[in-house]
Amino acid sequence: MANPDRPSRRLALTGLGGLALIGAGVLVARRPDRGQGGHDAYFQGLAKALTEAKLVQPTLVIDRARLDHNIAAVRQTLAGTPLGVRVVVKSLPSMPLIEAVADGLNTDRFMVFNGEMLGEMRRRRPGADILMGKPLPAAAAAAFYDAFPAGPGAPQPQWLIDSAERLAHYGAIAKARGLAMRVNFELDVGLHRGGFASLDDLAHAVEAAKALPGIEISGLMGYDPHVPKTPDPKGAFARAQAIYADAIDVLKHRLGGDPARLTLNTAGSPTYALHAKGTVANEVSIGSAFVKPADFDLNTLTNHVPAAFIATPVIKALPQMRVPSLEALSGVIRFFDPNTQRAFFIWGGHWMAKPVSPPGLQFNGLYGRSSNQELLTGSARVRLAEDDYVFFRPAQSEAVFLQFGDLALYDQGRITARWPTFPVSA
Repeated sequence: MANPDRPSRRLALTGLGGLALIGAGVLVARRPDRGQGGHDAYFQGLAKALTEAKLVQPTLVIDRARLDHNIAAVRQTLAGTPLGVRVVVKSLPSMPLIEAVADGLNTDRFMVFNGEMLGEMRRRRPGADILMGKPLPAAAAAAFYDAFPAGPGAPQPQWLIDSAERLAHYGAIAKARGLAMRVNFELDVGLHRGGFASLDDLAHAVEAAKALPGIEISGLMGYDPHVPKTPDPKGAFARAQAIYADAIDVLKHRLGGDPARLTLNTAGSPTYALHAKGTVANEVSIGSAFVKPADFDLNTLTNHVPAAFIATPVIKALPQMRVPSLEALSGVIRFFDPNTQRAFFIWGGHWMAKPVSPPGLQFNGLYGRSSNQELLTGSARVRLAEDDYVFFRPAQSEAVFLQFGDLALYDQGRITARWPTFPVSA
């Protein structure tokens, strides 16, 4: 007869099974150790160059060889097409950087997004063909003419028009100042960020522009960066092209002549390669693809390489990460995530960027972010000491490049130049 006080074999096995499941659950919950030692050969060379140049503060580095690779990738992608290239200034906000790209592509077309950079480009490239990349308030356009009075021979910007109201405001400026203002109509080709979404509205705007003294219609702009991120990129691209083609027909019937004589701008870094295979437009805008920030890791840009990095020194390298007021739980936190074993406080931080070298570094949500001394954590396998460099890859260029002063040009193992950036502007 079984002893009722003795656990049955089945119960014992069940208990062991439960413990095994719990143990397995703990192991599954534990994060893998992502530490892989120190910098690889590339970042070792970059760190050496920065040390020799005595750049021991947060620095934005441009790799010249990688930049040239991306310029060549654009040339190769567009080879055999009639498409012109318009360089996006906000994505490359340094005149030497812009000139390196423009000279490499033999173009003098630029896209500008604010009054400050418009003024800089007019001063530095007075003969350039400039298309605005977004509509500016009428007061901003008037301020440009206050600073740069229109004169004979000076090419005028192509102001972007997204509504009948803005066209009227610009028409008032042209009339009051006796100006000849060029206007380019923004199309909504699927991004739904404004612009003309109705062919009837576009047709009415064209007729209104024809009736305004001093207003000259210069073309169309249809930005389509949404295409590669949609569930059906091929279909989204086809729809954008159809909308653009219909808008070109509006210009053809309302203006007469060949619309190809006008600026028919499209694309952006995410989609320029799609347009290289066939498009109704006659030029593409490209900016970020030349430096390829992390947000541009797209299937359409696989032949481009990252060419910009943030380098910053480690101020403090601590053997253990401890969260304020949760010190008692630090061991548990480290157990479940070995990548929180060590603590590294860097110079600066809270940038739109992610750490890339040495591998295995991460931000800490419990400790919080800081723009003064950001905390990064890593496992015991991360080889990083006080005064070593940490390297980040920017997520974007226009939102990051203006935060570090002069860019450091890395070329053939050395920092060979410092490239000034534009004045800070939004």
